[in-house]
Amino acid sequence: RCAKHDHFSMMCLSSSPGRRLVWMLTATISLWAAPAPEALAEEAERPNILWLVSEDNTTLLGCYGDPLARTPVLDELAREGVLFERCYAQPVCAPARFALITGTYPASSAPAQHMRGQGKIPPEVVGFPSLLRRAGYFTSNHAKTDYNAPLDLAGLWDELSEKASPLADSVARHPFFRVFNSFTTHESSLFPAEAARSDLAPTDPEAVRVPSYQPDTPEIRADWARYYDQIALLDREMGARLKELAEAGLAEDTIVFYFSDNGGVMPRSKRFLHASGTRVPLIVYFPPKWRHLAPAAPGSRLRDPVSFVDFAPTVLSLAGVEIPATMEGQPFAGPRAQKNDFVFCARDRMDERYDMSRSVMDSRWLYIRNYRPDLPYVQPLEYMFRAQGYKSWARLAREGKLTPSTARFWGEKPTEELYDMDADPDNVTNLAADPREAKTMEQMRAALQDHVVRTFDNGFLPEGSALEGYENSRRLGVFPVDRVFALANLASERKAENLPELITALCDPSEPVRWWAAQGCAMLGNEAKPAGKDLHACLDDDSGAVQIAAAEALARQGETDAALPVLQRWIGQTDNLAFNLQAGNVLARLGESARPALPALESARLAAAKLKGDPTTGENYPSALLTHVLDCLQGRLEALVHPDLTSVPPTP
Repeated sequence: RCAKHDHFSMMCLSSSPGRRLVWMLTATISLWAAPAPEALAEEAERPNILWLVSEDNTTLLGCYGDPLARTPVLDELAREGVLFERCYAQPVCAPARFALITGTYPASSAPAQHMRGQGKIPPEVVGFPSLLRRAGYFTSNHAKTDYNAPLDLAGLWDELSEKASPLADSVARHPFFRVFNSFTTHESSLFPAEAARSDLAPTDPEAVRVPSYQPDTPEIRADWARYYDQIALLDREMGARLKELAEAGLAEDTIVFYFSDNGGVMPRSKRFLHASGTRVPLIVYFPPKWRHLAPAAPGSRLRDPVSFVDFAPTVLSLAGVEIPATMEGQPFAGPRAQKNDFVFCARDRMDERYDMSRSVMDSRWLYIRNYRPDLPYVQPLEYMFRAQGYKSWARLAREGKLTPSTARFWGEKPTEELYDMDADPDNVTNLAADPREAKTMEQMRAALQDHVVRTFDNGFLPEGSALEGYENSRRLGVFPVDRVFALANLASERKAENLPELITALCDPSEPVRWWAAQGCAMLGNEAKPAGKDLHACLDDDSGAVQIAAAEALARQGETDAALPVLQRWIGQTDNLAFNLQAGNVLARLGESARPALPALESARLAAAKLKGDPTTGENYPSALLTHVLDCLQGRLEALVHPDLTSVPPTP
């Protein structure tokens, strides 16, 4: 070992935990300039690329301006690298990782945009590590996949293991692309009653800042404090990995990415399209040898928006590998780097609960279009409600103690949202109706329309439709995406004046057109009664999704006698679990009106319990949903209470 390694080890042993990390990264960076081992004496033709990936954390780092963060390693990495101010991920892990691995939007290949949906991809949409392997790269993943697609993992990774080989072994496997995933900041870290033991001093709950959209409860503060502690532990892990890279003599040949797979885990973050759920840290370090591939000088902070579909083409660009035409992102570094005007995110089915929203971001603005604004922001997802913070918000809602701000993000959604992310980083002041921002609204709407049509956004198709998938949805004439997009916008306006057009669309030959027409009627409630005859006809539609949407529309008009038999039939079948889940969601939304369906719900729950869960996680969404519906109807669980927002004054 060289003297620098010995000096480095002594500093790590003698310093306090906080100072030890600062010294560690300083020593690591000094090692990056040290002579390489003999095996790497000749300059590499292509860089090594290392991804350090954390889970479920937004930009709560010192380098992003957070005063409570204890992240000296990542802060130093940002000073030596390039920090991206506006990096966005899909708001939940599996769709986000689909975008990462394929360079395409999940909604281009339904049902990949839904949680735990296996995207229907054509042969030409591949996981980019397979292209690196063909070009001579050694590829290794330690060890999360969760790609929401039927990819050949053996074709992607030379090594895929929970216990990856040491970085030192990569000296003989040059060039390499290696991924290390940390679970430390995952949402589940908030679930245990007590935090895992650590030698870190715990964060004081009284010191945290509770954003105005969250209620200031002891549970929320405790979750925030633990979250900061987990991020501090994560920083240590990143430091250990960088130390390992340096001691292996690989740092001067390796481009290092650090990022998180989606936004944070506090209420109204992960799974939501506000910046707290989609904005993630991204820091990329380029050693001197490869600095010509960087988009900016060391220490730069870039505001141009990037998103996860850009990561695959970026890595291929850095490696000198041809970027497939099917990739929908573009490189933000390397010889072919380009800048985005806009990036896009999507919220679709989250676990067992359906919703649908789309977002557009540029360097300043966040625009959200909610396609089911009648559904509340917060639905009772079983996994999400394991966190004490969400439970405390629900308690205050039942007690009628929500403030205007906390009520606004608990109840129904507006159709459109617009936030100035510079002036309003918490996204609480909706400027969508502000006449001064009319031009901004026009630009964001146009960008969304162009994106939806260009990518054949499959989220505008019902899950379970035969039209889903990259190839199916692009067959000539089967998915009139421009017409469907226009009707979905019309339906989500929730205006009675649009009813004649919705009634006409109920008889359209296109399944997604009829589906959106029926959903539009459901959103109108009693105002859609003139559509009753056509909705009754839709109960016998060729599409199960249209039947279910029409049943919801009729039930909201009080015609449960007609609606419930359709919904009961669909929860009782297991051939199309998407339609099963859609019917269960409608019954859940009907609340007490679903009580006559209790026997059918009991039978369906027993059948659902026998279903195989997700092969990766074991999750059984039909069972979780039906169990919750029954628990609420039979008094074992209190249903969520959502405020009447007509009585809530606007947020200043």
